[in-house]
Amino acid sequence: MRLVKTLPILLGLGAALGSVSAWALPNDSQQPIHISADDAQLDDKQGVATYTGGVIITQGSMKITGNTVTLTRTPAGDIDVVTSVGNLAYFEQQQAAKDPGPMKGYGKTIQYHAQQNRIVLIDQAKVLSADGNSTEGEKIVYNTNTQVAQAGRANGTKVTPRPRIDMVIQPKKKAE
Repeated sequence: MRLVKTLPILLGLGAALGSVSAWALPNDSQQPIHISADDAQLDDKQGVATYTGGVIITQGSMKITGNTVTLTRTPAGDIDVVTSVGNLAYFEQQQAAKDPGPMKGYGKTIQYHAQQNRIVLIDQAKVLSADGNSTEGEKIVYNTNTQVAQAGRANGTKVTPRPRIDMVIQPKKKAE
């Protein structure tokens, strides 16, 4: 009997936590999603939308571009994965209000896993932070919460081979 009373509360909490509420800036998830493309194919039953032709998607400070962008939704209707394919696909998002600019990411394929706050950039992957730091490699996994990038090989996929990972780390500015 106790479960019957608490089930609506648990479901409501789960929906709130499982939504795209963890976009980088607190109000990004409250903003409308704008999509511009040449063509769109929507399958509400499967929760899949595919946009083609110079696709631009924005929500708050987040921007994704590519030749083809596919959005999948969870059964609850929340954005699950956004996959952008292009030459090169692009992702940007302001990480904190105090940052001088957005984090930018490039790759032939970019997967934004909204529920895990994770961006996966594959093939000619590059992440540039607002402070001038950069990471380049075959595959980069970037956590938007912790702002940590992991770079390495893109095993099992056809990618442009890259012999090494390249990083640039800017020196900290000293207080004057």
